[in-house]
Amino acid sequence: MSSSGILASVRTHILPWLWARQRPLLILFVGVLIPLWVFGALAEDVLEHEAIGFDRPVLLFFHHHATPLLDRFNLFWSLVGGGEGLIPINAVVLSVLLWRRRWGDFLFWSLANGGSFLLNRAAKQLFGRVRPELWASIAPEGSLSFPSGHAMGTMALAASIVVLAWPTRWRWPAFVSGSLFVPFVGLSRVYLGVHYPSDILAGWAATFLWVTGVSVVLYGRGTKPTPQAEPSEPAEPAEPA
Repeated sequence: MSSSGILASVRTHILPWLWARQRPLLILFVGVLIPLWVFGALAEDVLEHEAIGFDRPVLLFFHHHATPLLDRFNLFWSLVGGGEGLIPINAVVLSVLLWRRRWGDFLFWSLANGGSFLLNRAAKQLFGRVRPELWASIAPEGSLSFPSGHAMGTMALAASIVVLAWPTRWRWPAFVSGSLFVPFVGLSRVYLGVHYPSDILAGWAATFLWVTGVSVVLYGRGTKPTPQAEPSEPAEPAEPA
């Protein structure tokens, strides 16, 4: 398909869906961001008084059990779960959906994963939480900490695959793979000392809610109902009697 054909198809199939659902999508975005803000505000106050009891002990537990083999293992998962791994995967998935002309699935994937990325960037700036500094990490980071971008990116990827695969025979392979991939990446960030455990948990929770919500808006339920299902048409307003 030529670039002009793709652009025409996007204008024909994608933009109308976005325009018709701009209000519920905006409400969904704010509905996730506000609970995340509440959690972050509480976390900030609690951290100042050392009241989140699990952050520091969990970090120190991983550090005290570090070995060269575990270093390599966690560096691998941290790399795969970052931009170096997620960007190519997202590009391949979107290309396949475009090639197969699965416009509804293309829209869902773009909103689920792109929205998660934007939500992460907005939340980091809102909370401004600095990275842990309990030891010198072998993979130091300079950006803000809360919530974890790795946790949100991997959860968005895994949850999106499960949503699309749910009505197919790939349901359980997708679920099991995601259930291993997401924790491995999240725990690797704690092991490397570049995220608090609460950064990871917040990222997982916010993104799971976002992806599920996008599926509900587009497909009418938390997972795609049938392999051929397309986003449902918005209801027409009732004519006055």
